[in-house]
Amino acid sequence: MIKDLDVILSEGESYTVEFKENADKTLASEVCAFANASGGRVFIGVNNNGNIVGTDTSNASRSRIQDTINQIEPRLTVDIAVLKKIMVITVPEGTNKPYSCAKGFYLRSGPNSQKLERDSIIAFLQTEGRVIFDSIVNEKYPITDNFNEVEFLEYLKKSGISDVLPRESVLKNLGCAEITGNGNLSYTNAGILFFRNNQQNVHFDFAQVVCALYNGTDKVDIIDAKEFGGGIIENIDNAIVFLKRNLKVGYEIKSLQRKNVLELPEDALREAITNSVCHRDYFEKGARVMVEIFDDRVEITNPGSVPKGITKDNFGNISVTRNPVIASLLHRAHYIERMGTGIKRMIKAMETAGFEKPVFKNEGAFFKVIFGRGLFKYEIRDVVKNVVKDNANGVKDGVKDVVKDNANGVKDGVKENRLKVAELIKKNGKITIPQMAQQLNISSRQVQRLLKTLIDKGIVLRIGGRKQGYWKVKQNGKN
Repeated sequence: MIKDLDVILSEGESYTVEFKENADKTLASEVCAFANASGGRVFIGVNNNGNIVGTDTSNASRSRIQDTINQIEPRLTVDIAVLKKIMVITVPEGTNKPYSCAKGFYLRSGPNSQKLERDSIIAFLQTEGRVIFDSIVNEKYPITDNFNEVEFLEYLKKSGISDVLPRESVLKNLGCAEITGNGNLSYTNAGILFFRNNQQNVHFDFAQVVCALYNGTDKVDIIDAKEFGGGIIENIDNAIVFLKRNLKVGYEIKSLQRKNVLELPEDALREAITNSVCHRDYFEKGARVMVEIFDDRVEITNPGSVPKGITKDNFGNISVTRNPVIASLLHRAHYIERMGTGIKRMIKAMETAGFEKPVFKNEGAFFKVIFGRGLFKYEIRDVVKNVVKDNANGVKDGVKDVVKDNANGVKDGVKENRLKVAELIKKNGKITIPQMAQQLNISSRQVQRLLKTLIDKGIVLRIGGRKQGYWKVKQNGKN
């Protein structure tokens, strides 16, 4: 029996509670709505004000109620109990959603049950994982239509798949094609996204990856922008090229070996872009994966919030994929891991490189990863040379950065700006790089270079992380 009945009645109808004076024609829709949501209870013999008015609790009445509920498809098991003068129907959350009755599909929303129209039904099915975009067979496009042989052979090479089997067999085994009712072998949506030429021109333009470089920290002044609409792997690779072209690159020199070093770890960036392409909501055709570079950060955004089953507690520890065929194809090509390690791999790559962890945001219908652009420890500019002094025994003194100022007063101007930066920090240790840049009327990157010099000289210290930390000027420092 239900405890605290008086409390339930006094609180009124809610997401999990419905009052009905009698078992009328709407009973099936109410039960259906609870089954499609999180379950709930229907109290028959209670009016809208929560007052008990009583109902027929005979076995015949219970039988009629059960017959009404049995009309729901697929079959649903409920519990019917008699309590005082009322009947209580306890409806579990359905394990075989969606459920429908003679009047259609219903879903509980707040204290009401709402009938789902066509678009809402489709969205519900997507949310429950009953319709999976990448597995849908697209009968309009047989694999003989614009097949990208180059991308296919390149994929086989990356995946280590032998080409001894016929192309058709390989595509079916990969989940990229299926035999349709007319006997043709047609692409699945995953097959179109990977191996069909010009898919952006045949209702798949939403699958593009859009990259943009901005001047400053806002989406106002666009310096460079590209839209990539090839196959999924080609789009990922092109987005990485865009980042490498527009982020700073320096040299890490160990012994006589010189290695190019990207401002942010390429492994972390590649993981974020691949995850965005893999896990985006492809049913959302009004948005694209965005890769955006600002002066102070890189943002990678995809349509679709985290999949159902991912919570704040298990985020980054379990794998739930919205597009299993796409995930499988990327896994075979060694672009992703299957064990839900993507988030941890991004974090580890950033921490290993000495940066703060990326920020992960679930913003409504979008998911975003933010990488902060901090001080770059491998600066390289046209005024900097790496000088290696060799002696007879090999490298003796290692590597020094020699800065040669020219006759235009570069040295004095840089020194003056360093002094100004130090003075700003003395006044406000919490001042940000963009704020310093604005007050000095120079770029954020110039401020970063000045700070690096001050830090290297031991004049300025950074205490704490990028968000909660602060700057400090040493009292005995010299510039």
